[in-house]
Amino acid sequence: MTIDAATVRKVARLARIAQPEEALEGLARELNGIMTWIEQLSEVDTNGVEPMTSAVRMLAPMRDDVVTEGGDPEVVLSNSPKRAGNFFVVPKVVE
Repeated sequence: MTIDAATVRKVARLARIAQPEEALEGLARELNGIMTWIEQLSEVDTNGVEPMTSAVRMLAPMRDDVVTEGGDPEVVLSNSPKRAGNFFVVPKVVE
């Protein structure tokens, strides 16, 4: 995929980034270099590689799954600015 000055101009307009006309060719060259590097990454064989969320192996802390009676509504709602019965009242955000 090649990126030209017209594509850079369009992306800059969509992103609302003001770019002088003389800078578009340089940006197009930089973006083409980035795209070439990304295409090289797709050539790497990743079969058998486990997905990672971090560079360091971490285990999530576990706790016992204990059934409780639940929170006391009076305690939970004591700091609520508005309530209706045992429920929080929140402002309507979608009409």
